[in-house]
Amino acid sequence: MAVSLIPLCRSSVRLLPVLGSRVDVRFKNYSSEQGAGGGLTGAVLQDKLQTREKESNTDPPGSEEQQKKQKENTANAKRIVLRVAGGLGVAGSGALIYIFGSNSVDDQGNKIPDEFDTDPPVLQQVKRAYRYFKDYRQMIIEPTSPKLLPDPLKEPYYQPPYTLVLELTDVLLHPEWSLATGWRFKKRAGIDNLFQQLASLYEIVIFTSETGLTAFPLIDNVDPHGFVSYRLFRDATRYTDGHHVKEEQQRLSDLSQLSKRQTLPLGSFTGRLWPRSKQ
Repeated sequence: MAVSLIPLCRSSVRLLPVLGSRVDVRFKNYSSEQGAGGGLTGAVLQDKLQTREKESNTDPPGSEEQQKKQKENTANAKRIVLRVAGGLGVAGSGALIYIFGSNSVDDQGNKIPDEFDTDPPVLQQVKRAYRYFKDYRQMIIEPTSPKLLPDPLKEPYYQPPYTLVLELTDVLLHPEWSLATGWRFKKRAGIDNLFQQLASLYEIVIFTSETGLTAFPLIDNVDPHGFVSYRLFRDATRYTDGHHVKEEQQRLSDLSQLSKRQTLPLGSFTGRLWPRSKQ
Protein backbone atom coordinates (compact mmCIF):
# COMPACT_ATOMS: atom_id res chain seq x y z
CA MET A 1 0.00 0.00 0.00
CA ALA A 2 2.83 2.37 0.88
CA VAL A 3 4.67 1.42 -2.27
CA SER A 4 1.65 2.33 -4.49
CA LEU A 5 1.29 5.81 -2.96
CA ILE A 6 4.85 6.86 -3.71
CA PRO A 7 4.35 7.28 -7.52
CA LEU A 8 1.14 9.24 -6.94
CA CYS A 9 2.92 11.64 -4.62
CA ARG A 10 5.69 12.11 -7.17
CA SER A 11 3.20 13.02 -9.94
CA SER A 12 1.38 15.46 -7.67
CA VAL A 13 4.63 17.12 -6.74
CA ARG A 14 5.43 17.60 -10.40
CA LEU A 15 2.00 19.24 -11.08
CA LEU A 16 2.31 21.79 -8.29
CA PRO A 17 4.70 24.19 -10.08
CA VAL A 18 2.54 24.14 -13.25
CA LEU A 19 -0.66 24.89 -11.35
CA GLY A 20 1.09 27.64 -9.37
CA SER A 21 2.29 29.40 -12.54
CA ARG A 22 -1.22 29.30 -14.08
CA VAL A 23 -2.79 30.73 -10.94
CA ASP A 24 -0.12 33.43 -10.83
CA VAL A 25 -0.81 34.44 -14.48
CA ARG A 26 -4.55 34.58 -13.89
CA PHE A 27 -4.08 36.66 -10.76
CA LYS A 28 -1.81 39.10 -12.59
CA ASN A 29 -4.34 39.51 -15.42
CA TYR A 30 -7.17 40.10 -12.98
CA SER A 31 -5.16 42.60 -10.95
CA SER A 32 -4.16 44.54 -14.11
CA GLU A 33 -7.78 44.71 -15.19
CA GLN A 34 -8.85 45.95 -11.79
CA GLY A 35 -6.14 48.62 -11.75
CA ALA A 36 -6.90 49.84 -15.25
CA GLY A 37 -10.55 50.71 -14.83
CA GLY A 38 -12.43 48.48 -12.56
CA GLY A 39 -12.89 45.37 -14.63
CA LEU A 40 -13.88 44.75 -18.23
CA THR A 41 -16.14 47.80 -18.37
CA GLY A 42 -13.25 50.13 -17.59
CA ALA A 43 -11.11 48.49 -20.24
CA VAL A 44 -13.82 48.88 -22.87
CA LEU A 45 -14.29 52.56 -21.98
CA GLN A 46 -10.55 53.17 -22.19
CA ASP A 47 -10.42 51.58 -25.63
CA LYS A 48 -13.25 53.80 -26.87
CA LEU A 49 -11.61 56.94 -25.47
CA GLN A 50 -8.32 56.05 -27.10
CA THR A 51 -9.99 55.45 -30.47
CA ARG A 52 -11.83 58.81 -30.26
CA GLU A 53 -8.62 60.63 -29.40
CA LYS A 54 -6.93 59.03 -32.37
CA GLU A 55 -9.79 60.03 -34.65
CA SER A 56 -9.76 63.61 -33.38
CA ASN A 57 -5.99 63.91 -33.73
CA THR A 58 -5.88 62.44 -37.22
CA ASP A 59 -7.79 64.50 -39.86
CA PRO A 60 -10.03 62.41 -42.05
CA PRO A 61 -9.19 62.34 -45.74
CA GLY A 62 -10.77 65.16 -47.76
CA SER A 63 -11.35 67.54 -44.80
CA GLU A 64 -9.28 70.31 -46.39
CA GLU A 65 -11.28 70.02 -49.58
CA GLN A 66 -14.52 70.29 -47.61
CA GLN A 67 -13.29 73.44 -45.85
CA LYS A 68 -12.35 74.97 -49.19
CA LYS A 69 -15.76 74.16 -50.58
CA GLN A 70 -17.45 75.74 -47.54
CA LYS A 71 -15.41 78.93 -47.94
CA GLU A 72 -16.23 79.08 -51.63
CA ASN A 73 -19.94 78.59 -50.94
CA THR A 74 -19.88 81.35 -48.32
CA ALA A 75 -18.13 83.74 -50.67
CA ASN A 76 -20.60 82.93 -53.46
CA ALA A 77 -23.53 83.53 -51.13
CA LYS A 78 -22.10 86.93 -50.11
CA ARG A 79 -21.65 87.89 -53.75
CA ILE A 80 -25.23 86.91 -54.55
CA VAL A 81 -26.60 88.89 -51.58
CA LEU A 82 -24.57 91.98 -52.54
CA ARG A 83 -25.70 91.76 -56.15
CA VAL A 84 -29.33 91.41 -55.13
CA ALA A 85 -29.06 94.34 -52.71
CA GLY A 86 -27.36 96.47 -55.36
CA GLY A 87 -30.03 95.58 -57.90
CA LEU A 88 -32.80 96.47 -55.47
CA GLY A 89 -31.07 99.76 -54.63
CA VAL A 90 -30.72 100.70 -58.28
CA ALA A 91 -34.32 99.71 -58.99
CA GLY A 92 -35.58 101.68 -55.97
CA SER A 93 -33.59 104.76 -56.97
CA GLY A 94 -34.94 104.53 -60.49
CA ALA A 95 -38.49 104.20 -59.19
CA LEU A 96 -38.08 107.27 -56.93
CA ILE A 97 -36.66 109.32 -59.80
CA TYR A 98 -39.50 108.24 -62.06
CA ILE A 99 -42.23 108.94 -59.51
CA PHE A 100 -40.98 112.26 -58.12
CA GLY A 101 -39.37 113.43 -61.36
CA SER A 102 -42.50 113.37 -63.51
CA ASN A 103 -44.27 116.52 -64.62
CA SER A 104 -47.01 117.92 -62.45
CA VAL A 105 -50.50 117.72 -63.94
CA ASP A 106 -53.54 119.96 -63.62
CA ASP A 107 -57.14 118.97 -62.82
CA GLN A 108 -57.73 117.88 -66.42
CA GLY A 109 -54.66 115.63 -66.43
CA ASN A 110 -52.54 117.89 -68.67
CA LYS A 111 -48.85 118.22 -67.91
CA ILE A 112 -47.76 121.56 -66.47
CA PRO A 113 -44.64 122.88 -68.29
CA ASP A 114 -41.60 123.84 -66.23
CA GLU A 115 -37.99 124.98 -66.75
CA PHE A 116 -36.73 121.43 -67.29
CA ASP A 117 -38.75 120.65 -70.42
CA THR A 118 -35.85 121.49 -72.76
CA ASP A 119 -33.46 119.02 -71.11
CA PRO A 120 -33.07 115.36 -72.13
CA PRO A 121 -35.78 113.08 -70.67
CA VAL A 122 -33.54 111.33 -68.13
CA LEU A 123 -32.01 114.61 -66.99
CA GLN A 124 -35.50 116.09 -66.61
CA GLN A 125 -36.50 113.30 -64.26
CA VAL A 126 -33.34 113.66 -62.17
CA LYS A 127 -33.62 117.45 -61.84
CA ARG A 128 -37.29 117.36 -60.92
CA ALA A 129 -36.68 114.67 -58.29
CA TYR A 130 -33.77 116.68 -56.86
CA ARG A 131 -35.93 119.81 -56.69
CA TYR A 132 -38.72 117.88 -54.99
CA PHE A 133 -36.49 116.51 -52.21
CA LYS A 134 -34.78 119.89 -51.79
CA ASP A 135 -38.13 121.62 -51.36
CA TYR A 136 -39.23 118.91 -48.92
CA ARG A 137 -36.08 119.46 -46.84
CA GLN A 138 -36.68 123.21 -46.84
CA MET A 139 -40.26 122.60 -45.75
CA ILE A 140 -38.94 120.76 -42.68
CA ILE A 141 -36.26 123.34 -41.87
CA GLU A 142 -38.08 126.58 -42.66
CA PRO A 143 -41.34 127.72 -41.02
CA THR A 144 -44.48 127.27 -43.04
CA SER A 145 -45.15 131.02 -43.09
CA PRO A 146 -42.94 134.12 -42.73
CA LYS A 147 -45.56 135.58 -40.35
CA LEU A 148 -46.42 133.93 -37.09
CA LEU A 149 -49.62 135.91 -36.57
CA PRO A 150 -52.01 137.77 -38.89
CA ASP A 151 -51.98 141.56 -39.07
CA PRO A 152 -53.42 143.43 -36.07
CA LEU A 153 -57.10 144.18 -36.05
CA LYS A 154 -58.25 147.63 -37.08
CA GLU A 155 -61.00 149.78 -35.70
CA PRO A 156 -63.78 149.32 -34.76
CA TYR A 157 -62.34 146.01 -33.51
CA TYR A 158 -60.24 145.95 -30.35
CA GLN A 159 -56.62 144.92 -30.68
CA PRO A 160 -54.72 144.38 -27.40
CA PRO A 161 -51.51 146.42 -27.39
CA TYR A 162 -49.32 143.48 -26.34
CA THR A 163 -49.09 139.81 -27.16
CA LEU A 164 -48.44 137.37 -24.32
CA VAL A 165 -46.46 134.34 -25.60
CA LEU A 166 -46.54 131.22 -23.43
CA GLU A 167 -44.94 127.81 -23.74
CA LEU A 168 -47.10 124.73 -23.22
CA THR A 169 -44.62 122.14 -21.93
CA ASP A 170 -43.39 122.63 -18.35
CA VAL A 171 -45.20 125.98 -18.15
CA LEU A 172 -48.90 125.26 -18.49
CA LEU A 173 -48.55 121.47 -18.39
CA HIS A 174 -45.97 119.16 -16.86
CA PRO A 175 -45.60 115.82 -18.69
CA GLU A 176 -44.78 112.62 -16.81
CA TRP A 177 -44.24 109.12 -18.14
CA SER A 178 -44.18 105.77 -16.35
CA LEU A 179 -44.28 102.19 -17.48
CA ALA A 180 -47.56 101.55 -15.68
CA THR A 181 -49.56 104.62 -16.80
CA GLY A 182 -47.76 105.90 -19.90
CA TRP A 183 -47.87 109.65 -20.56
CA ARG A 184 -49.72 111.81 -18.02
CA PHE A 185 -49.98 115.62 -17.88
CA LYS A 186 -50.35 117.76 -14.77
CA LYS A 187 -52.14 121.06 -15.30
CA ARG A 188 -50.78 124.10 -13.49
CA ALA A 189 -53.14 125.28 -10.77
CA GLY A 190 -54.98 128.55 -11.38
CA ILE A 191 -54.56 128.60 -15.18
CA ASP A 192 -58.29 129.06 -15.83
CA ASN A 193 -58.48 132.08 -13.54
CA LEU A 194 -55.27 133.50 -15.00
CA PHE A 195 -56.53 133.30 -18.58
CA GLN A 196 -59.82 134.88 -17.58
CA GLN A 197 -58.03 137.86 -16.01
CA LEU A 198 -55.53 138.37 -18.88
CA ALA A 199 -57.77 137.78 -21.90
CA SER A 200 -59.12 141.36 -21.87
CA LEU A 201 -55.66 142.91 -21.54
CA TYR A 202 -53.39 140.78 -23.71
CA GLU A 203 -53.48 138.75 -26.89
CA ILE A 204 -52.63 135.30 -25.51
CA VAL A 205 -50.60 133.02 -27.79
CA ILE A 206 -49.35 129.51 -26.99
CA PHE A 207 -46.15 128.79 -28.91
CA THR A 208 -44.78 125.26 -28.53
CA SER A 209 -42.32 123.10 -30.41
CA GLU A 210 -44.63 120.10 -30.11
CA THR A 211 -46.58 118.86 -33.11
CA GLY A 212 -50.11 120.07 -33.63
CA LEU A 213 -51.46 116.53 -33.47
CA THR A 214 -50.12 116.18 -29.92
CA ALA A 215 -50.52 119.71 -28.56
CA PHE A 216 -53.94 120.67 -29.94
CA PRO A 217 -56.01 118.42 -27.61
CA LEU A 218 -53.78 119.42 -24.69
CA ILE A 219 -54.47 123.10 -25.31
CA ASP A 220 -58.20 122.33 -25.54
CA ASN A 221 -57.92 120.83 -22.06
CA VAL A 222 -55.90 123.76 -20.70
CA ASP A 223 -58.15 126.42 -22.24
CA PRO A 224 -61.69 125.02 -22.41
CA HIS A 225 -63.25 128.53 -22.59
CA GLY A 226 -61.20 129.75 -25.57
CA PHE A 227 -59.21 132.60 -24.02
CA VAL A 228 -56.14 131.74 -26.13
CA SER A 229 -56.19 133.76 -29.34
CA TYR A 230 -53.63 131.81 -31.42
CA ARG A 231 -51.84 128.48 -31.27
CA LEU A 232 -48.43 127.99 -32.85
CA PHE A 233 -46.85 124.54 -33.22
CA ARG A 234 -43.70 122.92 -34.54
CA ASP A 235 -44.39 123.92 -38.15
CA ALA A 236 -43.91 127.57 -37.09
CA THR A 237 -40.37 126.94 -35.79
CA ARG A 238 -37.04 126.83 -37.61
CA TYR A 239 -35.07 123.56 -37.53
CA THR A 240 -31.44 124.40 -36.68
CA ASP A 241 -28.68 122.04 -35.48
CA GLY A 242 -31.16 119.33 -34.60
CA HIS A 243 -33.44 121.62 -32.57
CA HIS A 244 -36.70 123.43 -33.31
CA VAL A 245 -36.00 127.09 -32.59
CA LYS A 246 -38.79 129.60 -31.95
CA GLU A 247 -38.08 133.00 -33.51
CA GLU A 248 -40.83 135.13 -32.03
CA GLN A 249 -38.47 138.09 -31.57
CA GLN A 250 -37.86 138.49 -35.31
CA ARG A 251 -41.26 137.45 -36.59
CA LEU A 252 -43.81 138.42 -33.95
CA SER A 253 -42.91 141.91 -32.78
CA ASP A 254 -42.54 145.33 -34.31
CA LEU A 255 -38.79 145.91 -34.57
CA SER A 256 -39.28 149.63 -34.10
CA GLN A 257 -40.84 149.07 -30.67
CA LEU A 258 -38.52 146.43 -29.21
CA SER A 259 -37.68 148.82 -26.40
CA LYS A 260 -41.22 148.28 -25.13
CA ARG A 261 -40.67 144.58 -24.46
CA GLN A 262 -41.92 143.66 -21.03
CA THR A 263 -42.10 140.54 -18.88
CA LEU A 264 -45.05 139.26 -16.95
CA PRO A 265 -44.21 137.25 -13.78
CA LEU A 266 -46.45 134.19 -13.51
CA GLY A 267 -45.31 132.38 -10.42
CA SER A 268 -42.21 130.32 -11.18
CA PHE A 269 -42.11 131.18 -14.88
CA THR A 270 -42.13 134.32 -16.99
CA GLY A 271 -44.33 135.13 -19.95
CA ARG A 272 -42.94 137.18 -22.84
CA LEU A 273 -44.77 140.32 -23.91
CA TRP A 274 -44.28 141.67 -27.42
CA PRO A 275 -45.83 144.90 -28.82
CA ARG A 276 -48.20 144.41 -31.73
CA SER A 277 -47.15 146.36 -34.84
CA LYS A 278 -49.61 148.86 -36.23
CA GLN A 279 -49.81 148.36 -39.98
